[in-house]
Amino acid sequence: MTVGTTGRGGTGISILGTAQHAAWQDRTLPPVERLSGGVWSVPVPIPDNPLRYTLCYLIAGDRGLVVVDPGWGTDEGWEALLAGLGTAGAAVSDVTGIVATHVHPDHHGLSGRLREHSGAWIAMHPAERDTLPQRTALTHPGARREFLRRGLRRWGAPEEHIKDLLRPFGERSADRFVFTMAEPDVLLEDGDTVPLPGRRLRAVWTPGHTPGHLCLQEPDAGLLLTGDHVLPRITPNIGLNRVNGDAPLTRFLESLERTAAFDDHDALPAHEYRFRGLAARTRQLRDHHEQRCRELVTVIAGLGSPTVWQVAEQLSWSRPWAEVGQMRIGALSETEAHIRHLADRGELDFPDSHPADLPGTSSDDVPEVRVRLASHAVH
Repeated sequence: MTVGTTGRGGTGISILGTAQHAAWQDRTLPPVERLSGGVWSVPVPIPDNPLRYTLCYLIAGDRGLVVVDPGWGTDEGWEALLAGLGTAGAAVSDVTGIVATHVHPDHHGLSGRLREHSGAWIAMHPAERDTLPQRTALTHPGARREFLRRGLRRWGAPEEHIKDLLRPFGERSADRFVFTMAEPDVLLEDGDTVPLPGRRLRAVWTPGHTPGHLCLQEPDAGLLLTGDHVLPRITPNIGLNRVNGDAPLTRFLESLERTAAFDDHDALPAHEYRFRGLAARTRQLRDHHEQRCRELVTVIAGLGSPTVWQVAEQLSWSRPWAEVGQMRIGALSETEAHIRHLADRGELDFPDSHPADLPGTSSDDVPEVRVRLASHAVH
């Protein structure tokens, strides 16, 4: 989900979830907690992942409750969710609705199982529904491995690194089976109210991390559930779900401007810990991406006409490029998102293509793409 951090707080940002913050530092699961407005936070573990857990939220209305981002689809995650419901004095039978801020597995993975056991509806943004694997030709066995291979060749990754990055998608991986995720029953457009009688809960469309990412505003309690859009310390990855013809970083920066307007709300993110100071945090994120853009232009100017891989390996990351490991996939995607953003601003020349644009092309024949300074920007 992420490839770096943008600080550990700062002027205008205050930590509200002190127990969550302590657990994050100690690398343990935080407690289930009752928050303002009667909202509950429930940590659901993520297997073998440095994020460790997703913060699922339980929001009660007059009749039943809504679960926001139920978490990763494992038995351990399911038991954690059931335990959280019990601590909140609820049961699966009380769940009437499920909202996915986006469909990454650590958020939407348990949605189908929870719907099956509760009869609840599932809601998400229409643009997020359109990225479900069964709607993007990525559901059949081996599809994700092939899609990734094409992307890596397009980015100019050396063959030995392609083999290394594809290893988790081998014969014994989940990619060898049909892969689908739960379809929604309810579609939430920007500004729509979540159907939960007795509670005001409004959808705020914040594309960028994914095309249909949603935040949820609870105005009476002054809460904004931010999903992965704004986290207190980590920078969300931008570009992994690029929609053809779209510019994910541009959309993300626009969404940050909208989110800054909720500075008087408590921020309830899906990872790390609760905080206040959305104006300051979104400003940090905008500054981070602008600094990255300037670094990227300097790298490209020095290399002349590099591939995306050659640019990425010269950029500064939270660790040396050789140690980024499997997260190099996200780093490459993020690098392309910045390149696309700068090309749209007229600073770079870069072809507007994507592996999905070449459906009939073998991965062995996908050409690598190169980027250069725009001719008018060369002095």
